[in-house]
Amino acid sequence: MTRRPITAWLSDMDGVLVREQHAIPGAAEFIAALREAELPFLVLTNNSIYTRRDLAARLKLSGLEVPEDSIWTSANATAKFLDDQRPGGSAFVIGEAGLTTALHEIGYTQTERDPDYVVLGETRTYSFERITTAIRLIERGARFIATNPDATGPSTEGSLPATGSVAALITTATGVSPYFIGKPNPLMMRSALNQLDAHSESTAMVGDRMDTDVLSGLEAGLETILVLSGVATREDVQRHPFRPTRVVDSIADLVADVRAAA
Repeated sequence: MTRRPITAWLSDMDGVLVREQHAIPGAAEFIAALREAELPFLVLTNNSIYTRRDLAARLKLSGLEVPEDSIWTSANATAKFLDDQRPGGSAFVIGEAGLTTALHEIGYTQTERDPDYVVLGETRTYSFERITTAIRLIERGARFIATNPDATGPSTEGSLPATGSVAALITTATGVSPYFIGKPNPLMMRSALNQLDAHSESTAMVGDRMDTDVLSGLEAGLETILVLSGVATREDVQRHPFRPTRVVDSIADLVADVRAAA
């Protein structure tokens, strides 16, 4: 099947553009080429801790000039989903500024009193008291939403428990599983496409993980490009029942593609 030329780009952040706060070689050139060609693009992340402004500032410190409106987080996708499902609703939120700000921007009330939803995001300070409150609210009928299913997150000292692990704790206590919004749910991709007003057949997703980036891109109908600068290896590609459209060494290999589309 002949695909349309790629006119919009989605890219994962960690392992694709940056690694441990340092830009991956070719990332700055890739972003610059997109901006020069005026091609719509979004940098995606399952991390719901930071606001888009925070992430733009962090990327700038790494040498990457990414406008904040070109960043899309699982918190933004969660807020978009809730706004579509139940506009002007209410939620009990476990998370940090990235999530609480996104919900505030859609006019959601954040409360412990009979909320429509319990919304779980990533935080570095999980509170036993707030987890207990979440369990009791779900038992009383609040709908359970989680920003992403990632079980662990990275740190310089090793893995940290992330949203998926705490969601499992709450599910064990309540018998209620959350609806996960972030990758690999293709809803994350579709919400990003809507932000760009882009068509799936002419959009590429660039990622470093088969089980999240490639899977969600594939299920959303995108061209999928796996880079080997992060988690995945060529051997990983062979182990999965699905394949990316292309495999490249790093984001540097895609600069020419962007320039050719200009």
